[in-house]
Amino acid sequence: MAVNLKDIFHSTRSALASRPGEALATVAVSTRQVSGLASEAAIRDFRLKLDQVPAIGGSDAGPNPVELVLAALGACQEITYRIYAEALGIPLDHVSVKVEGRQDLRGFFSADEGVRPGFRDIRAVVEIDSPASNDEILRLKEAVDAHCPVLDILRNVTPTKVDLLHNAGRRPVAA
Repeated sequence: MAVNLKDIFHSTRSALASRPGEALATVAVSTRQVSGLASEAAIRDFRLKLDQVPAIGGSDAGPNPVELVLAALGACQEITYRIYAEALGIPLDHVSVKVEGRQDLRGFFSADEGVRPGFRDIRAVVEIDSPASNDEILRLKEAVDAHCPVLDILRNVTPTKVDLLHNAGRRPVAA
């Protein structure tokens, strides 16, 4: 049975607009280090291995966390293009994304305290196949850029708090 994204989009949009108190969703993930630099992420019913490359001390058992950020952006762009193409009635035969980020490792290894440990910049190239006009494609791009959650997370500061529990959660650590 094929999913009708256009109907799902419009019915969900209508429901959320009429009941904004039900719109806030919490997404939760847990991770645990399993050995060396390898971790396992529990995401709903999925388990995902993460690791670092051998040059940084990992065993390359999975993608590293910053690679997952780039993958999340690419996949979110594809999903958002597909959903908004359907919602706007713009034909879209194919969408794929290539993403790369430049990271100055001096920040991670504290070789220069003036260098951020995260990405210096990120570049994504979206490739689509569509018989739509350039005007329709530009309208689609504007909708995607305005509504892609991962793009929003990366472009805007999200308040983030990281608490530390000492001895398996028995004692919070206060600064």
